[in-house]
Amino acid sequence: MTGHGSSDTRYLLFFFLMIISVGTALLFLPLSWAGPVDSSLSLVDSLFIATSAVCVTGLATVDVANFSRFGHVVILSLIQIGGLGIISFTSLIMLLPGHRLPYRRLRTIRGFSIDGVEHNPARIVRNIVLFTLSIETAGALALFPIFLKAGVGDSAFTAVFHSVSAFCNAGFSLFSTSMEAYNDDPLILGILSVLIVTGGIGFIVLQDIERRLRGKRSSLSDHSRLVLMLTGFLIFAGAAAFWFFENDRAFSGMGFLQKASNALFQSITPRTAGFNAVPQVALSQASKFLTIVLMFIGGAPGSIAGGIKVSTAFLVLLVMVRQPNDHGEINAFKRRLSPGTTGAAVTYFLRAGLLLLVATAALSLSEGARGTSLNRIIFEAVSAFGTVGLSLNLTAGLSIAGKLILVGTMYAGRVGLVALALPAMNWKNEHIVYPEAEVLVG
Repeated sequence: MTGHGSSDTRYLLFFFLMIISVGTALLFLPLSWAGPVDSSLSLVDSLFIATSAVCVTGLATVDVANFSRFGHVVILSLIQIGGLGIISFTSLIMLLPGHRLPYRRLRTIRGFSIDGVEHNPARIVRNIVLFTLSIETAGALALFPIFLKAGVGDSAFTAVFHSVSAFCNAGFSLFSTSMEAYNDDPLILGILSVLIVTGGIGFIVLQDIERRLRGKRSSLSDHSRLVLMLTGFLIFAGAAAFWFFENDRAFSGMGFLQKASNALFQSITPRTAGFNAVPQVALSQASKFLTIVLMFIGGAPGSIAGGIKVSTAFLVLLVMVRQPNDHGEINAFKRRLSPGTTGAAVTYFLRAGLLLLVATAALSLSEGARGTSLNRIIFEAVSAFGTVGLSLNLTAGLSIAGKLILVGTMYAGRVGLVALALPAMNWKNEHIVYPEAEVLVG
C-alpha cells in the first residue's frame, strides 16, 4: 500500500475538523447568542451545533431560534460548506488560475462524493456549485412569499436559510418547533420536500437528468435509474405506511390533503433532512421504527444525504435473497453485479452497523444510568449517524459525555466511512491462490 491512502484520509479528516473548529469558535462568541439574558452558549454546545451544521445533521442541544443574526449566518455558512462537501469546496479554490488539482485529490473527491471526476474535475466542481446555488435560489424564491404572507420577520433571510437547510438535507430551522406550525400548509411542505429529495438524489443523478432533458443522453444511466426507482419506492411506500400507522394518532383531526402531505413529508424527511412537521414523540412505535430504518438507509451515493445510501441497502438485500452464480455474480434487472460490487456494499453496511453499534453502546452507558430508555437512545444515535436531525427530545437534555458522543457519531456518519474506505482503494490486487477454507455457516 502506498502512502496516498493515509494522506487522503488525513486530508479529508483535517478539513472537516478545521471547519468545525472555526465554526465552534465563531458560535462561542457572545455576539452569536441572543438567548435569555441569564443564559449563554457553552463551549460544548458551540461544538455540537458547529458539528451538526458542518455534517448537515440538524440535531441541536439549544434552540436555534435563540442565536443572533450573526449566529444564524455562521450556521448557514457551515451548512452550505458542509453540503457542498469540503472536498468540492477546497477543490474549487485549488482550481483557480495558476493551480492544478493533484491526481490523489481527484481520487479523494471521487471516493467522497463525485463519480467520474477524473474526466474534467474543474467542470464537475463548477457544475456542483451551479446546481446547488440555482436550486437553493429557486427554493428561496418559492418560500419567500409564503413566509411574507405569514408575517414572518425578515422573510427573505428565513426563506434563504430554510431553502439551503432543506437542499443540504440539514434540517436546521429558525422556528423553535421546526415546521410543526406549517403542517397545515401543503405548499410549504411540498417545496421543502422537493428541495430535500433533490439534494438527496445526488449531483450525479441531477446532471444525468439534465443531460437527458437536453438530448445529450439517449437514456439515464443504470445508477440514475436505480436511485430514482428506489427513492420513489421508499417515499411512497413509506408515506402509505405512515398514513396507516398515524391515521388515528399523530394525523388525527387532519383533513385528507393535510394527512397526505404530512405522510409524504414524514416519509421524505428521515432520508436525511431532519425537519419535522409533527412531533416525533407523538408517533406510534411502528412509525418510530420505520423512521429509524429510513434514517439508516439515507439518500443516494454522491448526494448531500447521509446514511448507508439506497444503493447499498438494495445490494445488501439482493445478497440476502439472491443466489450468486458460479462466478460469484448476482443478476438483477438484466444486469450482472460483480462480487466486488456486492462485497463492497456488504463491507460498507457492516462498517456502518459496527460504528452505529459502538455509538449506541456508548450513549447507553452515558445516558442509560440517567433513566433514558433504549428506544430513545437508538433513535438519537441513528439520527446522528445518518446525519438526519430528528429527535425524541433527548438531545437537549444529554449529559456532556452524551453530547460529545453524538458529536463523534455525527462526524463518523459524515466522513468516517469514507475515510475508512479510502486506504482500501490503494491496495494492489494480489493474484495469489490459497487453499480453500472449509467453514460451516449457520
